[in-house]
Order: sequence, then structure tokens, then C-alpha cells
Amino acid sequence: MLKLDGINKVFNEGTPDEKIALDNINLHLAPGDFVTIIGSNGAGKSTMMNMISGALTPDFGSVEINGNNLTRLPEYKRAVHIGRVFQDPMAGTAPTMTIEENLAIAYSRNTKRSLRFGVDKKRREFFKTSLEKLHLNLENRLSAKVGLLSGGERQALSLLMATFTKPSILLLDEHTAALDPSRAELITKLTKELVEESQLTTLMVTHNMQQALDLGNRLIMMDKGQIILEVGEDRKQDLTIPDLMHEFEQIRGEKMNSDRALLG
Repeated sequence: MLKLDGINKVFNEGTPDEKIALDNINLHLAPGDFVTIIGSNGAGKSTMMNMISGALTPDFGSVEINGNNLTRLPEYKRAVHIGRVFQDPMAGTAPTMTIEENLAIAYSRNTKRSLRFGVDKKRREFFKTSLEKLHLNLENRLSAKVGLLSGGERQALSLLMATFTKPSILLLDEHTAALDPSRAELITKLTKELVEESQLTTLMVTHNMQQALDLGNRLIMMDKGQIILEVGEDRKQDLTIPDLMHEFEQIRGEKMNSDRALLG
């Protein structure tokens, strides 16, 4: 489904600010895999997501989705394969447009673009049914401007929009980090439900180690542009946060007093 082979990326190469962002990344996801990603700031997590989405191009290596080499394909042409939800609730929706208009754009992502939204009665009923899954009463507010919604409501809408067309890959880039605890819990629950319902192949970056353990069937840990630990489903279900901290200490030889040293 997704293959990253030998991905390397260096920023500001040959300057005093040179930084190796990704160092020989190899990651293969089978259909239906839900992989959570943890690591400190600067570990390369978001850079890897940007490689997959096409926002960045690797210096070396290849990106494949469904057996197709997309390494040099621009971001807008990959959009038919990829759904993405960002950390910022304001990033995934158009605030001056209505809920219905935002949903119409997302629904048409896999079709030829036009200036018409073409929302007929049948599609509107589909939108309402889909919104009911969020349990936020948005199905009764289709004509409301998205800019008037709360951060949690917008993030829930972004998540629904990203999964509308059942993308080949769903990318979740710290999509609960900017929310208060109650809203983050809601979005986490919705994520699990929507991914399981459509059996979406998913990559999720998170700074919440418990969330990384609770969701998905695989886990990877990144540090300094490398994948330093991969955990499969059988082992993952028994892991704890202290276990992950111990794994990091064993691999890197660095003692940590809390999980903040790993995720901060």
C-alpha cells in the first residue's frame, strides 16, 4: 500500500545550518495498517509526512502508493490518494465557506474539478448522515460558516472530510495536540471509529505516548531522522510508557527522567 525506500533529506546542505532531516527511511505499510509515530521535536516525523504528501521531495529514495511511484509527483496530483489532518484545526477547512460547501469540495476530491458544488438532495442527505457520526449536531448546521465553529468542531469536520473518499493513505499529523483534553478525547475516539469503519491505511504522528499505544496495530519511534524502533501488533498491545522509555535508553544510551525527554 505504502512504501518508503531509502528516503533521505538534508536541509541547508553545505552550510553551517545543515540538518539531516531524514536518514535512510524505510517503511512499508500493508492495507489496513494503522501506524502511530512518536519521537522528539526534530526527529523527522512531520518531514516524513510531507514526503508522503508531496509537500517535500526526497534527495534520494522513493515513495510508492498502491505500487505507483509518486516520488516526483506534485502534491496536488497526490491528493486523490491521500487524506490529511493537520495539528492546526484552522488548516483543513475553508472558514468563509459553509459546512456543506466544505463537504462538497472534499467529496469531489476524486472527480474533475469545477466551479459548481452540485449539492443535490441525495448528496445533502449523505452529508447529514455522515455528520451524525460526529455527535456534534453539525448535521443540522449545514449552512453555518465553518469559521464560526469551535476548534474541536472544525477538527472533527476536517477528519470526516479527510476520510470521505476512503483515501489510500490517511495522514494524521498531531491532529489532537492543539485541542483541550475533552475535545482531544473526542477526536481520538472519532479517529478510531472512522479508521476502523473504512479500514483505512493510516499514519498518525502524536506526542501523546499513551495515545500512540492505544491506537493502531503498529508503532514506530523516530530520532534524529531515523526510525530507531518498530513494534508490531503482538508486542504493542502489552507495551507501557516505561517500556518505550526503556527501549529509547537502550538504543540511544541516554538516561531519561520522564517521557518529556523523548517527546519534547
